[in-house]
Amino acid sequence: MRIPAIVMAGAALTLGLAACGSSGDGGSGGTSSGGGDIKIGMSVSTLNNPYFVQLRSGAEAEAKKEGVTLTVTDAQNDASQQVNQVQNFTSQNMKAIIVNPVDSDAAAPAVKAADRVKIPVIAADRGVNGAEVAQTVASDNVAGGKLAAQELAKQLGEKGDVVVLQGTAGTSASRDRGQGFAEGIAAYPNIKVVAKQPADFDRTKGLDVMTNMLQSNQGITGVFAENDEMALGAIKALGAKAGQQVKVVGFDGTPDGLKAVQAGTLAASVAQQPSLLGQQAVQAAVKAAKGETIDKTVAVPVKVATKENVADFQ
Repeated sequence: MRIPAIVMAGAALTLGLAACGSSGDGGSGGTSSGGGDIKIGMSVSTLNNPYFVQLRSGAEAEAKKEGVTLTVTDAQNDASQQVNQVQNFTSQNMKAIIVNPVDSDAAAPAVKAADRVKIPVIAADRGVNGAEVAQTVASDNVAGGKLAAQELAKQLGEKGDVVVLQGTAGTSASRDRGQGFAEGIAAYPNIKVVAKQPADFDRTKGLDVMTNMLQSNQGITGVFAENDEMALGAIKALGAKAGQQVKVVGFDGTPDGLKAVQAGTLAASVAQQPSLLGQQAVQAAVKAAKGETIDKTVAVPVKVATKENVADFQ
């Protein structure tokens, strides 16, 4: 989905930060890194997902440590609203902007606008397509998808029919996790992916999509959900089958996801470190705001959380 430039420009003039969603202030506490009066804007795709709440918390903690002011807005999974937020940050002359894209393509024009006035942009958790950012800090989602395939294959004894619950179309996270899973599961010829369908990284949609999938795929033995929220929805749809006849593997390692792993209804989750992602995004934004050189990409490691090792992640 691409947002017309005229629409973006008009919306940016009429919408203030008050209309952009919730905001938080990282504060101007300690000055261990000499942050001074550096102001950073951060647009998060949605704060209705516990994973991104953790991302924000990590960013806010790091902003306080760095002694910089962080303003956080919630795009509420609306790509056009996020464009408005980033453009508002640009017009307010923020020293740096962090964007966690709703849509990796739709974010590009606003990122380009910031770049034109020399405001560095950090992409967090998801990349931006078609625009230059100062840094992308994200989990290695392709590697994570492969780990999910390997773990699901192990849980299934390397045979069976599986379905995939996909994330929001247009996000790099969904694309990369799906790619990694497809590459990983191809190593197991006796496992067949019988259906794929988006559920937009949402728990309720995961429940609905899984319910519909079960009507035409009653013999499935495995599910890969591209995040824990969809996995938890799938588990609810599966009922008593979850963890027994049907093995479900999620992605993120959220608190609720890890509880389900511990309970045995979720076979595994590819655990990310959202707080660390937020922390590193702010670190990069501060350095970029000061004109320091930073790496173009930073990959945060992922690990598989199972019932055997879940305590290590809690």
